[in-house]
Amino acid sequence: MFNRLKTAMLLGLLSGLMLGAGLFIGGQTGVLIALAFAILLNFGSYWYSDKLILRMYKAKEADKKEYTGLHNIVEEVSQSAKIPKPKIYIVPSESCNAFAVGRSPKHSAIGVTKGILKLLDKNELKGVIAHEIGHIKNRDTLIATIAATIAAVISYLSVFARYFAMFGTRDRDGAGAGEILALAILTPILALIIQLAISRSREYLADRTSAKLTGQPQQLANALAKLHNSTKNNPMRIGSKTTASLFIVNPFLGGFTSIFSTHPKAEFRIKKLLEMKF
Repeated sequence: MFNRLKTAMLLGLLSGLMLGAGLFIGGQTGVLIALAFAILLNFGSYWYSDKLILRMYKAKEADKKEYTGLHNIVEEVSQSAKIPKPKIYIVPSESCNAFAVGRSPKHSAIGVTKGILKLLDKNELKGVIAHEIGHIKNRDTLIATIAATIAAVISYLSVFARYFAMFGTRDRDGAGAGEILALAILTPILALIIQLAISRSREYLADRTSAKLTGQPQQLANALAKLHNSTKNNPMRIGSKTTASLFIVNPFLGGFTSIFSTHPKAEFRIKKLLEMKF
């Protein structure tokens, strides 16, 4: 309950930041433009984000004969979670990772890389699959896309702010160029921090859900250690950093400091998992 309340508050802050930036830049007209962007992008992210992400990562649906073991694991964990079995996709990458997408448990999919299937044993892979199914069960995939959408609108607003700073303010009594330029710099940073806070909160919750579903938190702890070390040496070569929060570990570890990482530190997640008792 606390995690859901925290996520709702953070999404509210993102929305308020977006509309406030629109008001500051363009008054009532700015608010209406920001709101229109939000509605359009949220509509698109709700209905089509899963398809776009799967296409971005060149994912192909996993053949049941070729990937029988994977299908069996997903089916077993889905039954434990009491949700429909998600579709399963294979990402043609040797980087080791997994993600979940979809607007609801009935319309969901799990993507796994070829690399992760080679790296993890059956029990560790089960822990990872349970983590992704935890995201689906907790409806995190929808939350993540909404957060990313609002953050994207704020980024667009910062572009408008820079334009206004260069060519004038919204009216003679409006904010000065310096204030609007500060807004253009600060709002995307604040949006990123709020978005990362949402992502980190949901990762801990999905880890806990995985441990409950399998009854073996050690499985996921072992998998996270392997994935973190592997990803440092072999980051994802396809896709976009804007989707990093969807993966079980940050697939683009190279360029992020800890404060701007989409995920909690692996050692923190592992410590919490090993302290769990079921």
